[in-house]
Amino acid sequence: MSKVENKKLFIQTLGCQMNDTDSEHIIAELHEHKNYDVTTVMEEADLIIINTCSVREKPVQKLFSEIGQFNVKKKPGAKIGVCGCTASHLGKDIMKRAPYVDFVVGARNISKIKDVVDVKGAVEIDIDHDESTYEFAKLKTSKYRTAVNISIGCDKQCTYCIVPATRGDEISIPPEMLVAQIQKDVDNGAVEVMLLGQNVNSYGRRFSDGRAKSTFTKLLQEISKIDGLRRIRFTSPHPLHMGDEFLEEFVKNPKISKCIHMPLQSGSTKILKSMKRGYSKEWFLNRAKKLKDAIPELRITTDIIVAFPGESDEDYQDTIDVVKELKFDQIFNFKYSPRPNTAALDLKDIEVDDKIASKRLTDLIDLHKEHQSELLARNVGKTIEVFFEDLKSNGEVAGLSDNSLLVFVQGSDELLGKFVNVKIISASRTALKGEIAK
Repeated sequence: MSKVENKKLFIQTLGCQMNDTDSEHIIAELHEHKNYDVTTVMEEADLIIINTCSVREKPVQKLFSEIGQFNVKKKPGAKIGVCGCTASHLGKDIMKRAPYVDFVVGARNISKIKDVVDVKGAVEIDIDHDESTYEFAKLKTSKYRTAVNISIGCDKQCTYCIVPATRGDEISIPPEMLVAQIQKDVDNGAVEVMLLGQNVNSYGRRFSDGRAKSTFTKLLQEISKIDGLRRIRFTSPHPLHMGDEFLEEFVKNPKISKCIHMPLQSGSTKILKSMKRGYSKEWFLNRAKKLKDAIPELRITTDIIVAFPGESDEDYQDTIDVVKELKFDQIFNFKYSPRPNTAALDLKDIEVDDKIASKRLTDLIDLHKEHQSELLARNVGKTIEVFFEDLKSNGEVAGLSDNSLLVFVQGSDELLGKFVNVKIISASRTALKGEIAK
């Protein structure tokens, strides 16, 4: 008797790293419980899933364009599912606008995917659903790295952000579950972990089993005890929760990567207050400078929204002042985008003219490009430790330094999975080239 082939799953992921992890959960759950294997060819798939993002308007517009194209090109009988944040806030409306969609699963309901995949018309979008103690099937996507969500949901009420309405209240995943999962991944070859959450450093404020509060610093200390784990990365921390205890742990713990994402959003204290970010320009600068003074090789990345409603030329200049002072290593720049279910919708009468907004964004991007070239050039002549994990077709091997610098050298697969000292010989705006140190 011939073996029955597994069904084929095609999945497209939009948005953040948490969505990437959610997609890995979807793939693993459907493989383990429903015998699906992943394909990169949409036309051969039995099931097509789009894991969506709703933080900005364009990904939402892209969703309906994509599922329309999928419906035209898919093979007869193939199903289409919509998951993620847009699924959470649009729900049944997705099926009204695109009746060929078979099911909808919100960002807080990924654990239900195996139950709804065969239920035509299923809509699971409960943002109060608790997945914090659910043990997802595991998908191994990298030999050397792993990623874990340390919390779900968000308790912040930033006036521009739809995430609390799509992912629900914040709940932390028990530390013993996280340590056990990371230990298992390390036993299988991982040397690096990425900790994920909407605000990772508010970890421990609420657990679903009612246990006592904890802190992100304590979690970092527990994870650091895992033998064989060399690097800990995390995103995104909230500047408001960067107290001295956290900064001290970040500085002194050798396993914590010395690259930190600090979402500024705006350099204007007035705009930050309107955004309900909870900190001032001065607080942000104080935290960043304290880290920079303690760690010479520190790299800081950030998010910035330009043209938030009410942003004057002076407010925008405050942002530029912070960028000039800190010279961020990477900036994710965005023009303000009105989102449903956000308080900023009430500020429509003071929205910034789109031409002004576009000019501000362009100027900020140009300034950052100048800084990037300058910052990476400083590494030429230095010797840095790089972990190599990617063999390129042109004979180069790529890897990351402890502070997340992308480095290329000429080499073979013998370098893969090794920490190697590299002397940097040249720099572009986004990467470095080097040679193995003698």
